[in-house]
Amino acid sequence: MSDDFLNPAALWPGQPAAKAPPRRWVWAAMEPADRRQRLRELARWVGWLRDTFGLHNNIPACWYRHPPVVEHLTALYVGWVRTYAGAEGPGRELGEADWINTLHALTPRLSLPACTTSHQPAPEPHVPDAGDDFTTFLANSPMTTSPAAHPAEAEASRLTGGIDPPL
Repeated sequence: MSDDFLNPAALWPGQPAAKAPPRRWVWAAMEPADRRQRLRELARWVGWLRDTFGLHNNIPACWYRHPPVVEHLTALYVGWVRTYAGAEGPGRELGEADWINTLHALTPRLSLPACTTSHQPAPEPHVPDAGDDFTTFLANSPMTTSPAAHPAEAEASRLTGGIDPPL
C-alpha cells in the first residue's frame, strides 16, 4: 500500500502559483479535436459522478448523445472544478455545499426516461475503449467533428477584447 493512501492530503496537489482563471466551455466554439478531448475529460468525470453519488439511474449510459444533458453535466463539471480546485475567497465558505445543492437541483434534468426501460443494477466501472459506441461517436458525430462556431462570437469578442475568447 502506498503511503499516499495513509495521508489523503498527499493526493491533492499543492496550490499552484498564479494561474489563469478557468475558461468557459462552449461546445460549439471548440475545434473538433478540442471537443473530442474535452468530451473524454467530461466522460471520466461523469463516471466518477455516477459512482460517487449513485446516479446510475439518473444519468443514462448514453448521456453523451444528448446535448441538453451534456450542457448540464458540463456546467456541473466546470462548477465542481472551480469549487474544489479554484481559489478560495470571501463568500465561498459553503462552496462545496452549494455545489452539492446545485447537483441535486439539476439531477432531474439528467434523467432520460426514453433511455431507461426498467431498473438496472449499477454497472461495473467502464472506461471507453476503441471498440465501443462512445469512441465511434467521438469519431463520427457532428457534435465532435463540425467546425468551431461560437453562438455569440461577436459578444464574446467584445467582452474579452478579442483576446482569449471563451471555449
